Amino acid sequence: MVRVAGPWTHRDVSANGIRLHVAELGEGPLVLLLHGFPEFWWSWRHQLTALAEAGYRAVAVDLRGYGDSDKPPRGYDGFTLAGDVAGLVKALGAQRAHLVGHAWGGLLAWTAGAMHPRLVSSVSTLSAPHPLALRRTFRRPSRLNPHVLRFQLPLYPERWLTRENGLQVAKLLSSWSGPKYRSAPEFDEVIRRCRQAVLVQGVAHSAMEYYRWAVRSQLRSDGRRFAEAVDKPLHVPVLQVHGALDPVMLESTARASAPWLGPGSEFRSLPEVGHFPNQEAPHTTSKLLTEFLRKSS
Repeated sequence: MVRVAGPWTHRDVSANGIRLHVAELGEGPLVLLLHGFPEFWWSWRHQLTALAEAGYRAVAVDLRGYGDSDKPPRGYDGFTLAGDVAGLVKALGAQRAHLVGHAWGGLLAWTAGAMHPRLVSSVSTLSAPHPLALRRTFRRPSRLNPHVLRFQLPLYPERWLTRENGLQVAKLLSSWSGPKYRSAPEFDEVIRRCRQAVLVQGVAHSAMEYYRWAVRSQLRSDGRRFAEAVDKPLHVPVLQVHGALDPVMLESTARASAPWLGPGSEFRSLPEVGHFPNQEAPHTTSKLLTEFLRKSS
């Protein structure tokens, strides 16, 4: 269901005590692609081919709890998820990797860059402010997207997300995308595959656990330790790509990430693009990534 055929190779990799499914294409410096919600590795299909053609080893992973990766009951905190990324870089036999993340994957890229700097060559984030810039919005509920609050409830969000064969996934993808993308020929396929992916046993619950830890940890000691661990400028350049029409992660929040940027960082705003730059504007996004990676290598 989630191992979609293509020019890439599917395999399982053991990292940080769990099994992670990856799709891999190309040879060269490692570029690790980290997806967001409510997606899976396939959201990077355009970048897998583009990066491989540009001379990189592109690897798209199903994050912990998603797709064909393991779905353990625990481990959805920032420390463990960053450890998954670091462990995957090592398990793939690389000394360092360029991290590219969308939304939740972007937050993990920021986090791994701060916690495991020796393993990171650069960080590229799509629709993903720095975790501490985003955390400030959690303190102002009026600025929170309604789904973040809904996902804090027990059991109900999982049922809500999966009922009617994942109908809510289709609604989220539609409402979070720019209007041009909603009429794109591939949009129906994107909705179909993401609906199928969220129905894989355990995925809906795992996805909710990301959001639950992010909000609830702010009142606990692990949340304070996490904030201290990531509250430092990165030592590597950061590329921020943001859709000007993103209703989930506001551009102003992304720009508030400036205190944590490394040297040589860049910000690119894409007009007419919503929350999914890698899918809504795949050619532009891939071009920005390859140009940035060449300068960062």
